[in-house]
Amino acid sequence: MIVEKVSELTEEIYTAVKLLVPQLGAHKVIPTWDELNALVRSESSTLLIARYPDQHGRIAGILNLTIYRVPTGIRSIVEDVIVDEKMRRRGIAEGLMRHAIELAEQGGASTLALTSNPSREAANKLYQSVGFEKRETNSYLYKIK
Repeated sequence: MIVEKVSELTEEIYTAVKLLVPQLGAHKVIPTWDELNALVRSESSTLLIARYPDQHGRIAGILNLTIYRVPTGIRSIVEDVIVDEKMRRRGIAEGLMRHAIELAEQGGASTLALTSNPSREAANKLYQSVGFEKRETNSYLYKIK
């Protein structure tokens, strides 16, 4: 398995994202080409892809890492970790996470955050196995219309 940073949107990557996003949840909206292209071109966001079994393999997973500055320092967050349901249990998500951790460190972030639904037991175990600690905090969401 190999993890790559997406520097240019291709039809292959867009097709993979269209296949993977619904696997995160039926309520998730597939981005348009322009929306995904804006993400790829963003200075603060990094889209990672994982190919399996090697650099010639198909795209089996994605992860988005965002590094951003706040008044108290540099932070980072992982979003949309998705591995094709047919390709799970092969170390793909772990490879994506370890690459994201490395990039966050290189970017100067003091923390790397993520949220995960408690029902995603395997994912939550993975995050803890690579060093994430469960926080006892209130998580809030404001839906903008």
